[in-house]
Amino acid sequence: MIPTFLFNGPEDAPLTLLLAHGAGGAMDSPAMEAMTSVLAAERLRVARFEFSYMAARRKGTRRPPPKAETLIPEYRAAIAALGATNTLIIGGKSMGGRIASMLADEVGPAGLLCLGYPFHPMGKPQQTRTAHLEHLTTPTLIIQGTRDAFGTREEVAGYRLAPAIKIIWMEDGDHDLRPRKSISGFTMRDHLARLGEQTRKWAQSL
Repeated sequence: MIPTFLFNGPEDAPLTLLLAHGAGGAMDSPAMEAMTSVLAAERLRVARFEFSYMAARRKGTRRPPPKAETLIPEYRAAIAALGATNTLIIGGKSMGGRIASMLADEVGPAGLLCLGYPFHPMGKPQQTRTAHLEHLTTPTLIIQGTRDAFGTREEVAGYRLAPAIKIIWMEDGDHDLRPRKSISGFTMRDHLARLGEQTRKWAQSL
């Protein structure tokens, strides 16, 4: 299956971000749309694609997300189909970023961007998904909410992660980085603006 891409940002940008969606949200979900918009506003070229199970849902076939490992070939195929001729960064939202992290060292992109990494299943902090992150060599940026149900700041502090991984914490953010303004003083707009700015600075440093 040849993936369909959604593009945002200038065509002449010096780099391209290839992003995959999370387990339950399509490539044009509200969270993906919001994050893509701020990245494009920072003059980053963004390409989004969907895994086949999610594309099938648009045709009325309701499929649960398969195991993340089984989607690695689809992500690899998306990289090939995109055929980026400029600097390529791969990644995605939640599961999409996790899958990208599992093949990053193999395909050799300039960087890896994970928007809310699922360090463990919700409610199961003992089932960590971090073994491959201990030895990751690809320059990696993880943007994570401090109260993310898939990995809080306190939980992640106890993990052994490779030196190539940089984490930017969004105060009081949930898995979509959404904060509670009454508690944190931050709004979603604040966090999105920081996401865009910090991603651009990190990407330029590559």
